[in-house]
Amino acid sequence: MKSDRLLAILLLLQTRGRVPAEELATELEVSARTIYRDIEALSAAGVPVYAERGRHGGITLLPGYRTDVTGLTADEARALFVLAAPGPHSALGLDSALASALRKVMAALPAPHRPAADLTSRRILVDPDRWLPGPRTEVELDVLHTAVFADRRLRIRYRHGGDSRPHTYTVDPYGLVNKAGVWYLVADRRGSPALFRADRIAAATALEDPVRRRAGVELADVWQTLRRRVEERNRDVRVTARVHRSRLGMFARIVAPVLAAPLGTEGRGDSAGPGAGDTEDTEDTGDAGDEADGRGGSDGRNGGDGGDGGDEGDAGDAGDWVTARLAFSALPAVSVLLQFGPWVRVVDPPEAVDELLLRVRETAALYDSWRGAAAPSDGAPPQAVPEAPPGPR
Repeated sequence: MKSDRLLAILLLLQTRGRVPAEELATELEVSARTIYRDIEALSAAGVPVYAERGRHGGITLLPGYRTDVTGLTADEARALFVLAAPGPHSALGLDSALASALRKVMAALPAPHRPAADLTSRRILVDPDRWLPGPRTEVELDVLHTAVFADRRLRIRYRHGGDSRPHTYTVDPYGLVNKAGVWYLVADRRGSPALFRADRIAAATALEDPVRRRAGVELADVWQTLRRRVEERNRDVRVTARVHRSRLGMFARIVAPVLAAPLGTEGRGDSAGPGAGDTEDTEDTGDAGDEADGRGGSDGRNGGDGGDGGDEGDAGDAGDWVTARLAFSALPAVSVLLQFGPWVRVVDPPEAVDELLLRVRETAALYDSWRGAAAPSDGAPPQAVPEAPPGPR
């Protein structure tokens, strides 16, 4: 609606100052000619807005002009209260500020909109965390937060997944991202985008040097680049498995990130999402795909929400098995299927079967050695653990 667009133009000018007409047109998804017509309409309504020509020109308001414009509709007010999830605000130390801001918004709302906004805050709850996330390392965001807002470079000591030795990097931060309750630092390292889990940053120092971001690139742009890179990784290890129907719901939920085709289809899929245990060097995505690492929230009872209550002592006939096509980035990642025990059978390729047999034999050897050794009184594992016998490769 034109009235909404006029209000948006006014708010953008109050927030940003001088704004080129082309930028306003892009922001509001209209033509520059429409923007100029809207500026004429605002001027005719008494708003002191004018256009400046030249290289550094644009649309601007008369200096010092401000108006108390809320203009919130009922749906807009409700949206603000739905988005007021406590997790990210708490990590940034903004809990009290959020509560204060919402009180002010409520007070500024037109009286007819207040009941709907209040009801929304009591009827809708957004919890950004996963089920059963497990213990997490306390994350100190103060230095990262300071560097991001002061536009300064960062020197960090960072430990990559699977590597106990931290590495030192000097990075140019774009900002912080909270995804599924996990904080990430999005930055350039040597001019290329990189992703760092905040809970793996052992130490951080904000340098005096100004940040060196790529011109015209914003946080959202870099985040989308990194996210696509994670989701489009090569998944060259294709695996065919048979899943018992009594575990189908649990299986589908836990391994969803590595499913290459809908369950039960006989043709190979062409793509797969991010898998379990996959990490890269500076683009350490942490638990992007952690639902396939054995922490998928299953209660282990006959298939979770997708079970049919089948007899656990009888695997059933062939009609009880469903074909699953999966795609992994590396052969060792196939071992995630062992958590399903006899209810998932890998049938192809032979290398995947050999990998699972190797892991089973290694695990059996470990527990056999434990059972055969006298356990120390302090509960520590025996010092001498015989090497697991080599399995088929």
